[in-house]
Amino acid sequence: MRRRPTIITAAIGAALALALSACGGNATQSPGQGGSTQAAGSGAKDVADAAIGKIWNPSDKKGGTLKMANTADWDSLDPGNTYYGYALNFARLYGRALLMFKSAPGADGNTLVPDLAESLGKSSDDAKTWTYTLRKGVKFEDGTAVTSKDVAYAVARSFDKEVFPNGPTYLMALLDWPKGYKGALKDKDADFSSAIETPDDQTIVFHLNQPFGLFDYIMQMPMTMPVPKAKDTGTKYQEHVISTGPYKFETNEIGKGFTLVRNDQWDAATDPNRPALPDRIEVQTKVNADDLDNRIISGDVHVAVDGLGVSAAALPKVLGDPALQARTDNALQQRTWYTSIIPDVPPFDNIECRKAVQFAADRTSLARAWGGDTGGIIATGMIPPSMAGHKDIALYKTPDDKGDVEKAKTALTACGQPSGFETNISYRTERPKEKAAAESLQQSLAKVGIKLTLKPFPQDDYFALYAGKPAYVKENKIGLAVNGWGSDYPDTYGFLQAIVDSRDIRAAGNYNLSVKIPEVDKMIDQIKAEPDAAKRGEMWSQVDQRVMEEGTVLPNVYGKALYLRGKGLTNVFISDSQQMYDYVGMGVQQ
Repeated sequence: MRRRPTIITAAIGAALALALSACGGNATQSPGQGGSTQAAGSGAKDVADAAIGKIWNPSDKKGGTLKMANTADWDSLDPGNTYYGYALNFARLYGRALLMFKSAPGADGNTLVPDLAESLGKSSDDAKTWTYTLRKGVKFEDGTAVTSKDVAYAVARSFDKEVFPNGPTYLMALLDWPKGYKGALKDKDADFSSAIETPDDQTIVFHLNQPFGLFDYIMQMPMTMPVPKAKDTGTKYQEHVISTGPYKFETNEIGKGFTLVRNDQWDAATDPNRPALPDRIEVQTKVNADDLDNRIISGDVHVAVDGLGVSAAALPKVLGDPALQARTDNALQQRTWYTSIIPDVPPFDNIECRKAVQFAADRTSLARAWGGDTGGIIATGMIPPSMAGHKDIALYKTPDDKGDVEKAKTALTACGQPSGFETNISYRTERPKEKAAAESLQQSLAKVGIKLTLKPFPQDDYFALYAGKPAYVKENKIGLAVNGWGSDYPDTYGFLQAIVDSRDIRAAGNYNLSVKIPEVDKMIDQIKAEPDAAKRGEMWSQVDQRVMEEGTVLPNVYGKALYLRGKGLTNVFISDSQQMYDYVGMGVQQ
């Protein structure tokens, strides 16, 4: 467990409440949310960006099969062991967390609403205690009633990052766990009531070790989806997750795909958030990215579930065909694509060698690798433009953003490597844009004598076994690692903390691959204690500045994605909370 921060004021809780009440806007609502609809099958005219801020082809018609495909395998279908954005988006179809983001387009999708719980959390003890009451009548797919103990067990099992390395770590640090606690699987009979109490079957109480006014945002994450203790099979639970949502698993072949069908124990009367339109959802995994784009174009597949957008190979075809371009939505995301420069791997333990990479990088080439104008905006820091604390940081600015060979060579001389050096750069095998970014760096760094060897690794285990496992990184001399990060929720804490707080670094499953700055850790604690939102934004800017000064991350682009709508879809919209098409509201024409 990481060292714990000390304080956050209850005023942040009040600020959150104001923010939540202010959410809404004038965006069209999703069917099932009281919005307007039109008859399914009537279709809608293909118009570019028609699913940004509004619903394209709304309908409340149920039925049909929604066909999705993923270029990789899932990190895990287990709600306690998943963290990819698309996986969190999709998990809401088969699992119900205490809260969820509203299934609605645009900014309205950032609104927190009750899900398994009857209401948002009730805080007390200066935001150190949070209480939730479960809705009555919610059942697992086998007909047994969901109780508060099932939620408590789900959270407690997710504590074990050796068994479940992929999930978020927020609750490991925030809750007042007993000393030496190892998680519900290893400490089966341990009393963890200091962290979570269940006074009755409908009530769950979380005890924090410090006040935290943004706790509701954590409660929408899938580790609060209930798990029946008697049916927990540990690492094999992902093979058959026991559903509480409108869909359950009919088949599941790890590495090939799975099928969801309607869960007859789901009661719409207990769930105002999910229209549950398709009768069936079929998902194929490990589909070649270029093939997937062609299959979406032809109508064989409706959705590329990974939310990465059109591949680089298909971009010319899509943008060069007016009919295809009219089926696209090009959304700016709360996401930054970047390259970690890992100081544990020599010679990057010397800051001047890290600066050499920063100056040598051709950022215009990196932007092309990510898809050019449709793929992002050249980044100068980590915080995306739409988030509090964003600012332009010009520490490594070069002429026309094409790199500065002379400054890079000066830095190499200063770090004792005047002729350059060799190192490895990792990326996810199934992601062509990450490969292109690695190749871009390979070419630009070669100009100053830095030789990069490309090392691809599978997406589903990238953080658990490879780039996110410090021992593997050191042993295999992975000096650079291509990756990216999107916001967990619409607050800068939900974006930056997980990738710059060194106290979250563990034996495996890390998302912070390279930032180990004690000063930054202290600054994060100070931000938690600051009730004024504007001041918190200024402080996050200082964190971003300090991270860039150390040179342990090379920002590539602030992310955009060009999404391609499949033929025959209804209720297509991009939600600000999901940063991609929202899968809860989606349907298909009959």
